[in-house]
Amino acid sequence: VQLVESGGGLVQAGGSLRLSCAASGRTLSSYDMGWFQQAPGKEREFVAAISRYGGTFYADSVKGRFTISRDNAKNTAYLQMNSLKPEDTAIYYCAADSGAFWLPFSQRKYDYWGQGTQVTVSS
Repeated sequence: VQLVESGGGLVQAGGSLRLSCAASGRTLSSYDMGWFQQAPGKEREFVAAISRYGGTFYADSVKGRFTISRDNAKNTAYLQMNSLKPEDTAIYYCAADSGAFWLPFSQRKYDYWGQGTQVTVSS
């Protein structure tokens, strides 16, 4: 499956962005989906995940501000980001996991990755 992120950009602190992750090649309904971020000079970190059955899981740093969702009919996953902070500045990657069990925060579980989209939050 190929994943393509979009929706990143420059936004002021307190603003919102909606990232999209469009899948092609296979139906998204068979995959658990995750979003990860990589800030400058830091390792890639877990942000949010949604299972193929609709369960969600979030990093503590984004709980209450970010919402992950999926539209299997459109073969697309989303990350709605509200109340953005400068520390949210990063490249955001979506990923797909076809495994039999759900381990949302483990990067090694994900089989496919997008190329990333830049999110910059100014103060």
